[in-house]
Amino acid sequence: MTVKHIPTDEVHRGYIGGNTACGIDITKHPSHWILTKEEVTCTKRGCTS
Repeated sequence: MTVKHIPTDEVHRGYIGGNTACGIDITKHPSHWILTKEEVTCTKRGCTS
């Protein structure tokens, strides 16, 4: 599953209510995130594996 960070337009592996694969806590600012089917654009370790 992928989630998009609205302020930066960056797409990560992860899910709403948890963490991204690269370790960002989505629960801190849940209104900044949406589920998406877009391709991952994050290049950090975890999201790119």
